[in-house]
Amino acid sequence: MTAAPALADPTAPPSPSPSRPSVSPSPSGASANPAASANGGAAGREDDGKGNGRRAPRTPPSRMSTVGGEMLGRPGPQVQLGPGAPQLPTELSGRSWLVADAESGEILAANNAHWELPPASTLKMLFADTVLPKLPRTKTHKVVPADLEGMGAGSSAVGVKEGSTYSVHDLWLGVFLRSGNDAVRVLASMNGGIPKTVKDMQAHAEELQALDTHVVTPDGYDADRQVSSAYDLTLFARSGLQKADFREYCSTVSAQFPGEEQPGKQRESFAIVNTNRLLTGEGMEHGPYKGMAGVKNGSTTNAGNTFTGVAQHDGRKLLVTVMNPDIQEPHEVYKETERLLDWGFEAAGRVKPVGMLVPPKGGTGNAKGGGGQAGGDHAQASVAGSGSGGMWTALGIAGGALVALGAGAFVVHRRWPRPKA
Repeated sequence: MTAAPALADPTAPPSPSPSRPSVSPSPSGASANPAASANGGAAGREDDGKGNGRRAPRTPPSRMSTVGGEMLGRPGPQVQLGPGAPQLPTELSGRSWLVADAESGEILAANNAHWELPPASTLKMLFADTVLPKLPRTKTHKVVPADLEGMGAGSSAVGVKEGSTYSVHDLWLGVFLRSGNDAVRVLASMNGGIPKTVKDMQAHAEELQALDTHVVTPDGYDADRQVSSAYDLTLFARSGLQKADFREYCSTVSAQFPGEEQPGKQRESFAIVNTNRLLTGEGMEHGPYKGMAGVKNGSTTNAGNTFTGVAQHDGRKLLVTVMNPDIQEPHEVYKETERLLDWGFEAAGRVKPVGMLVPPKGGTGNAKGGGGQAGGDHAQASVAGSGSGGMWTALGIAGGALVALGAGAFVVHRRWPRPKA
């Protein structure tokens, strides 16, 4: 199994969170189709097979949530360039995007960060962050017909078969590498069913102060009013990367997946490859993005292409989320992510943050942020915190893929103040 980076568990916190902003009536989605999934959400679109549902709105609200800082509630690009800082890339068409330092939580630049949009399969990051800790990876489950009921037409699938037995480890590989809605459904069944899992995900989103998110399906398949934001998706990635298993799965380039069990025959397996093109380099002009360590891509008719990625250069770790580029070119969501990562690594230390990634509930700081141009008092408090409430350890990044666990280190210390005893 070939893999790439990740994160560890937080000990810290956020602060009183404002009431959840009302969910805009924009549709949402994440339907999946094997061809589009294999395409990595680049040239094709995961679809429900019927084109159902409304598409994402083309104009952002005039005012959005200010969780993380006042500037994040403004429409349009937000950046505060200092001396020597490069200008933002000109070829950016994502309706929403965000660049953040994974360690400090400082947001270097953003565009419509809190715009509530369909997330597609990037919502699986929240699913994994919620359910992964509850199921031991060695636990096995024999799939029954009820486990796969309700899967949307055209859903992306890894190839789970009724009557066959899979380990939790196998199923998570199916979720992260092939965006398998079938694997999601089985894991949700093991967690107590779809309704319970959706409820758990919503509660976890609120715990993380991801208040733009409304969960309807665990896999991100198109559903009315299912929305998230670039800000929230980045929170999900940052939280998930605190978990060793999450890091392992989102960074795995390729693996073997069990085939169907048949009486009297030896069970075979087949190869699956991650659909994250910045991790594998498939179809990309320059191959894998240097230092890429995950996280998750998605694509639906309603959501367009969506992506959250994490990468490291020279000891600095950045998270970038891009939602629904208007430019209809192959692999555009990955190209725009590359541009923002390149910009972020060059601009880091030369820009004033426009906001912060808030910690989960129970910590210090103000989720709404003050008025300050860099996101207010909360931003300053978060940066000042000296405790390392959690850290990532993702090993062996080489050419964009974690080739062998053990070579090289990818360590992130989140500067969340430790809770007082």
